[in-house]
Amino acid sequence: MTSVEHLCRVPRERIAVLIGKQGSTREMIGKKCGGELSVDSQTGDVSIVWEEDHDPIKRMKAPEVISAIGRGVAPKRAIQLLEDDFFMRIYDIREWVGRQPNQVRRMRSRLIGRNGRIRTLIEEISNCEIAIYGSTVVIIGGNQGLALASPAIEGLLGGSEHSTVLFGLEQDKKRNRLRSKNLDTFEDRVPQDTFESMVPGLSTARKNRARSGNLDSHGKNFELEDE
Repeated sequence: MTSVEHLCRVPRERIAVLIGKQGSTREMIGKKCGGELSVDSQTGDVSIVWEEDHDPIKRMKAPEVISAIGRGVAPKRAIQLLEDDFFMRIYDIREWVGRQPNQVRRMRSRLIGRNGRIRTLIEEISNCEIAIYGSTVVIIGGNQGLALASPAIEGLLGGSEHSTVLFGLEQDKKRNRLRSKNLDTFEDRVPQDTFESMVPGLSTARKNRARSGNLDSHGKNFELEDE
């Protein structure tokens, strides 16, 4: 049995982007989500008719995909939010600088940087997608990427200098790389086959106990086979 669900509303100027040429983008998103997408070209309301065998995880993430597109993210990038290891974080610039349009514009310029340099550097270092649209900032990426990009964006929103933010971002990336390398080295040194390999003599002790008490290693009665 199919069901209809309202997902969200996108700004009027983003409706054409969501629909795409001859509805191609709308159809692509609907197919990826597991349903048929419908967009009201007047109001920007977006709804979907779910297929009977749709993926509940994709159903949960579908509103984020549409919201991301409405906030300036390219559809082909936003659709990555359907993957298990991609997430979105949204910042409202007005919560940091107030609602005066000139302050919002000033902060947008700081976040983007001259010729887009600051945003590009944060994206390259964190491997995230950053969209600055209207009064919002959207970050899309994996957990590690968000952990790098989010403090950088928050630092800029809080008034930190570009150089300070970029230095901190580089340092965070180095720490994460070192932490990951140390973890890989530790895992390589520790045998991964059984818990017994981590406790010397445990396997032998269990076998002796099982033989003496006619019990297996889980404490169940069993008959010893003739050797």
